[in-house]
This record gives sequence, structure tokens and C-alpha cells, in this order.
Amino acid sequence: MYGNEKRARLLAESAAFIALIAVGGWISIPILIIPFTLQNIFILLAAAVMKRYAVIPVGLYVLFGSLGLPIFHNGTAGLGVLLGPTGGFLIGFVIMSAVAGWLFEKETIRYDILACAAFVTGLYVFGTAWFMISTGAELTAALLACAVPYIPGDIIKCVIVEAVILRLRSAKNKTSQTNNDIHS
Repeated sequence: MYGNEKRARLLAESAAFIALIAVGGWISIPILIIPFTLQNIFILLAAAVMKRYAVIPVGLYVLFGSLGLPIFHNGTAGLGVLLGPTGGFLIGFVIMSAVAGWLFEKETIRYDILACAAFVTGLYVFGTAWFMISTGAELTAALLACAVPYIPGDIIKCVIVEAVILRLRSAKNKTSQTNNDIHS
């Protein structure tokens, strides 16, 4: 084989997930100040597929958007978005993708659920805290703007992600079994 197969896979997966996260930001329903997007699904899938390396595409996504590529929600970009009311969610994406990726390495349903719960909870913490700092809002108002309306959607997103993860693992196990049968 030519080159480093692991590095090539990491680059390909990173590029694909950066694109998917950006597309997830374009699929947006404006609710109050914080839009409802599909970025969480793709970040959680990156964590499930890439494990601890999911922080690479997520970090690059935030970096590219901060540098001016219009890939944040609704095609926004720049440091102003990072410093604005939604900036805490963007920083939370990076940190919580690392946490979720580490938990997904266990590859059990219990840890998958924990990864999704930790990811979403961490996003609420980062997003709400930064929202309070950037807008001067009180905790109750910030929670009503940043967390409460999104809980049902985030639960649905976690269920979708888990269904996809279970299918991916099933396919991976079938491939491994087939390869073992061929080599036996």
C-alpha cells in the first residue's frame, strides 16, 4: 500500500464531516436568537465514527468559519459570530466533540447514550454561559433562549444518531466477519 492509510482516512473523514457540519448549519430554523440546526447530528456522527479525532473536523469548521468562510448557521461567518450570542455553542462544539468522541470509543449503547447526553448538556452549558456574558441576560432568560426549546429536538437528534451508529457497527461487524471467514 502506498502512503499512510490511517492518515488518508483521517483527512477524508475530516473533509467529509467539515462539509456535513457546514450543510447542517445551512439547514436552519430560526427560533428566538439561537437557530435550530442539524449541526449536532453531524458532529455526533463525527464523534461516533472518528472517536477522539472528531475534534479535528469540528475545530477546523470553527476555525474556517471564524476566518470568514460562510459556513456557520445561515451562511454567517467571522469572529463576530464567535463573539456573538451563539459563540458559546461553537466553542462547545469543539470541546464536547472531544468528550463525545472519547465516550464513543467504548462502543456500547450505554456509552453512546452518555456521549449524546454529555454532548448536548455541555453545549447547553457553554451556549447558555456565553449567551449570558454576551447579552447580559439572566440565567432563566438565557435557559429559555438557549436550552429549553431545543431539548425535544436534541433528544430526537440523539435517537437518530444512535440508529445510524448501530447500523454502522452492524455493517462493520458483518464486514469483519466476512473477512475472517475469507482468511480462515
